[in-house]
Amino acid sequence: MRAQDPTGQLDTYRRALGARVRARRLHQNLTQEALADTAGIDRSTLQRIEGALNDPRLTHLWRLARALDIPLAELLTEAE
Repeated sequence: MRAQDPTGQLDTYRRALGARVRARRLHQNLTQEALADTAGIDRSTLQRIEGALNDPRLTHLWRLARALDIPLAELLTEAE
């Protein structure tokens, strides 16, 4: 279930998060299937995160960060 977002800020953040995950995945020359397998999540879950189609679970983000060998904060923090 998606949170109420009258200002659109959550949607903007969701898109930015998905873009960061996708950029790191592509930087490491990984397919969605390969990253999802390494992270121990479904490819469809990764697809929804990258596409900003849902609110990802913290456990999924943690697993993705570990699979990408980066700190979780790097996925959650916007570049300045």
